[in-house]
Amino acid sequence: MAGLIRNEDIAAIRQNAKIEDIVSEHVTLRSAGVGSMKGLCPFHDEKTPSFHVRPTVNLWHCFGCGEGGDVISFVQRINHQSFTEAVEYLASRLGYTLTYEEGQTVRRQEPGKRQRLVEAHRLAENFFIEQLASRQAGAARAFLGNRGFDAAAANRFGVGYAPDSWDTLLRFLRRHGFTEEELAVSGLFSTGSRGIYDRFRGRLMWPIRDITGATVGFGARRLGDDDKGPKYLNTPETPIYKKSQVLYGLDLAKKSISTEKEVVVVEGYTDVMAAHLAGITNAVATCGTAFGTEHAKILSRLIGVGTDSASSVVLADGHSRGGRVIFTFDGDAAGQKAALRAFHEDQRFASQTYVAIASSGMDPCDLRLAYGDEALRQLIEKPKPLFDFVVRNSLAGFDLETVEGRVQALQAAAPVVSQIRDTALRNGYIRELASWISMPLGEVKRAVQRGSSNTNRDSREKNVGSTYSSGNTPNDPVVKKQAQALATVLQYPQVVDVQQFDSLSAEDFSVPSFTALKELIESLGGLAHYRALVSSAENNTAIATERWLAELLEASAGSLDSVITRLSVGQIPTLEEKDMAEFARGILAAVTTLSLTSKIARLRSRLSRGELTESEKTEVFENLLEMEKRRRELNENN
Repeated sequence: MAGLIRNEDIAAIRQNAKIEDIVSEHVTLRSAGVGSMKGLCPFHDEKTPSFHVRPTVNLWHCFGCGEGGDVISFVQRINHQSFTEAVEYLASRLGYTLTYEEGQTVRRQEPGKRQRLVEAHRLAENFFIEQLASRQAGAARAFLGNRGFDAAAANRFGVGYAPDSWDTLLRFLRRHGFTEEELAVSGLFSTGSRGIYDRFRGRLMWPIRDITGATVGFGARRLGDDDKGPKYLNTPETPIYKKSQVLYGLDLAKKSISTEKEVVVVEGYTDVMAAHLAGITNAVATCGTAFGTEHAKILSRLIGVGTDSASSVVLADGHSRGGRVIFTFDGDAAGQKAALRAFHEDQRFASQTYVAIASSGMDPCDLRLAYGDEALRQLIEKPKPLFDFVVRNSLAGFDLETVEGRVQALQAAAPVVSQIRDTALRNGYIRELASWISMPLGEVKRAVQRGSSNTNRDSREKNVGSTYSSGNTPNDPVVKKQAQALATVLQYPQVVDVQQFDSLSAEDFSVPSFTALKELIESLGGLAHYRALVSSAENNTAIATERWLAELLEASAGSLDSVITRLSVGQIPTLEEKDMAEFARGILAAVTTLSLTSKIARLRSRLSRGELTESEKTEVFENLLEMEKRRRELNENN
């Protein structure tokens, strides 16, 4: 595994990936004043635009849902990718070669080569789609028809046909300028004694796309008995295709999954098609491999399993529901094995997992074909919790009518229940198990305790990010001035007087998140540090400002990201830089004056209560005079 991406490369990506270009692919932006753009937020439903982008600092913020960040965080959110994946995605767009550090520099697939492989797959997908209408593809069209899929359904999922030929695709891609070296590593071809030849021949083809919608591989279904190859033949591992990190249909399902906080995992390509056509648009499938840890991570990011802020959704009936993963395992031994694998995944994930198995044992495609869309929807609407399914299956085969059978069932089920890490859930299933096998609760509890080999290691994630504290509102005149002051410092640091800002203390800001932001700026060296960045950037204030904000976001480590982006893109009274120096001086003076006024009021209150000793009175009185003098000077100068 490669190491961390170099900080210099991350900084280069932030600087060169223009946020307005990336966001415009998902949001229609229009001018919102000098240097600002706005549109409808892609992360929550709204009718009035509250999503703002500030190209000059490459930041975005939604004043409706409170989300915000830089160009990398936007890609993370919109594509549901990790930080590293988002950086790599942007690097590939820019044609930038990333380097990785882990003792030594490691280079991954060059972005230019990746784009060439993606383009080869795009052309191959179009080629296969065209071939599905050919005379030779009769068996492929019949296969689809027999499973309830018409031409519109095939087109919706990009289903195609690979001609029964050794070099038709090879010649097609060569005509488009692809070299033998590029094609040899694409996964579209096999290698023999005479060179490369078409890997997929005479088969029905499903394009496998990554979460961004780029085709990175194919799944191919055998159509006749004369084909002695495997029933399903998938793309092998390539520089752009890792089967443990890809879910078929995710590009089509990601919006529904993210909105509904629910995903349905089926077992095959036709099952995904059947589910989507039945209205279950959050269905996905693995691609020739078992559901594993990487798949769980992808889905966890989409549905927010395990986080307080994004793990529930309010339904049309007004009830809320946590994020759910529903598996449609077959009712056979292989299905039970798959359920056990899911059970042993990260249990923050497993505790939100359900199982839906048709009583007939049919898979989703066959169920829809036999009984229609409604039958498939009903199957998904009434799933069983995964823990329930796994524990009940551990009892299968035991005669619960006999003492011996019940004891054997307890011996089999107790270790399973003991592996449930959530204490409340484990205790609940101890009670259920006692009921199912008709044994005393105490005896079942002792058996589970004996079978427990792991302690409960649940961790609680705490989201400390906030904008304004509950005791303050942005309409409060004091809060408003403090917000304007910090917004000016973040947006136009080049015009702010260093001494004037750095002389302010964190206590001069009454809102806790503003106090924390001032402390964060101080920890990086204050505004004086920004001036140093300007010097290192050869007096290019735009580059220095972008770097400074990136440093603040990195140092924040998520705790103040929303505050930083909100203030960095928010509008302030004037956006003309020539006027900003005067505005900055005035607004910072106002913050100082308001802070002094508050301190003076507190000191006068202490004096009036008569609780101080003579020496304390003298000290307070001297401080009071000093503050009154300073406030008077500020008022005279402003």
